[in-house]
Amino acid sequence: MLNIVLINPEIPNNTGNIGRLALGSGCRLHLVKPFGFKIDDTRLKRAGLDYWQHMDVSYYDDVQDFFNTNSEAKMVFLSSHGDKTHYEIPYEENMFLVFGQESKGLPKSITDAHSEHLYKIPLYSEHIRSLNLANAVGIVVYEGNRQLR
Repeated sequence: MLNIVLINPEIPNNTGNIGRLALGSGCRLHLVKPFGFKIDDTRLKRAGLDYWQHMDVSYYDDVQDFFNTNSEAKMVFLSSHGDKTHYEIPYEENMFLVFGQESKGLPKSITDAHSEHLYKIPLYSEHIRSLNLANAVGIVVYEGNRQLR
């Protein structure tokens, strides 16, 4: 099993879709506040359909709470600023895959502190800066599941 971590997600539809993906891919979802929406937002529920009740979700008050609670966990961080690609992640069971906000990505304090564990999804066009967060999570999670299984 892999762990999907969303640091300060902003868009309820993305979070709902990622929750649905987590359930379908056998992952645990970790949501770190503050959110850009209310957790009972109808758009979140609609995107997650009626699956939200079946998901394994953990909530954290802030980034410090998340890191304190999971201090012993093996983590990798996904950012367009990574030098290595997601294909190079040394996937392990129970690994935490950490993603940032839709608009800003991961805070610089996190990317600087964890630069040796920073990975990116390669983009093959100079006309875009990043992928949609839900798509990025899906790409990384299913590559991890492929390698682990």
